[in-house]
Amino acid sequence: MTPPTTTETEQLSKAQIAYRWIRQRIFTQEFSPGYRLVLATIGDALNMSVVPVREAIRQLEAEGLVTYQRNVGAHVSMVDESQYINSMQTVGILEGAATAAAAPHVSADDLAEARALNAQMQRSLSHFDPASFTKTNQAFHQVLFARCPNQRLTDLVYAEWDRLNHLRESTFSFVPGRATESVAEHAHILDLIAGHASAIEIEQAARDHRNATLTSYLNSPEHQNRSTLGEY
Repeated sequence: MTPPTTTETEQLSKAQIAYRWIRQRIFTQEFSPGYRLVLATIGDALNMSVVPVREAIRQLEAEGLVTYQRNVGAHVSMVDESQYINSMQTVGILEGAATAAAAPHVSADDLAEARALNAQMQRSLSHFDPASFTKTNQAFHQVLFARCPNQRLTDLVYAEWDRLNHLRESTFSFVPGRATESVAEHAHILDLIAGHASAIEIEQAARDHRNATLTSYLNSPEHQNRSTLGEY
């Protein structure tokens, strides 16, 4: 395990360095769900004591990425279906609010970029790749809420995105048919923004869009099988 370089870390505290280092490995699945996080081992890898590592672990625990058990220690949180559902519902609320707040500040160039991304997703439907589609989908939504004047709100959106990325690589892997509907809903949201629709209309459309993806997943065989087997 190679520690970060001096250039990457010169502006960060040791706890921040440890936080980013562990978090990156969680999201790349190098530290997969259930992986035991040994503070001393991580400290040795990063050339630091266990004190900043423990602080990083606490922050990751607060984000739901790490679970700590007394007399057992810390490990990467297991994939929990209920957490995924809760995060999807939360993202719907946050993205809806951020998109509505950003709408008056979205420029013609922003709209053109978003339409281009949506067209890219439309073209990809014939050779569908869930991971690639999800990446472009996130870029699309980022354009729509990037100009939100409430930075705290956008930070919360990104935090929930991170949680979703940990819980599910791509929802579209389980409901590929949802992708076509998603592209059409994107076009509707863009038309609302371009037409200077009310904030309420834009927020509701963005929230309904995210909730429709969740509903598709809840109706999918993947979810039904988990429910039948009592996995959560």
